[in-house]
Amino acid sequence: MTAPPRQRSAIVTCPNCGRRNRVPSAAGGVPRCGNCHRPLPWITDATDADFAEVAERASIPVLVDLWATWCGPCRMVSPALEQLATELAGKLKLVKVDVDQSPEVAARFEVQAVPTLIVLRNGQVAARQPGAAPLNMLRGWVTQAIGSTDDAG
Repeated sequence: MTAPPRQRSAIVTCPNCGRRNRVPSAAGGVPRCGNCHRPLPWITDATDADFAEVAERASIPVLVDLWATWCGPCRMVSPALEQLATELAGKLKLVKVDVDQSPEVAARFEVQAVPTLIVLRNGQVAARQPGAAPLNMLRGWVTQAIGSTDDAG
């Protein structure tokens, strides 16, 4: 018997004002700072038990990082993914899935190599990127996949 998944949350420091905020792993809308009300980076983990709630039912596009603890390239690309989630706060949710701990999610997305990056829009695969890539390439790939435009570029 498995217990229902417990709602997880993380403490996130607002990149705009520095205030610390509790951000749930799953919620409607987008997380906003309680102080300055700007969108917060939404970075969380998911497992077989809560992937549907955390990733597929998200109200904004989700970048799924399918990774493994033993994978060097996975660890190298992780900071770039977190930077993208910060840059695209309010437009993108980053969900990390350890494929060794979540074999059902890995099998569902037919993961054959890690890292595998997938963008979900409305719960459906919008884009897929096998392997690590530099930040600038990932930024272009993600913004195209989520349909976001960058005012600066």
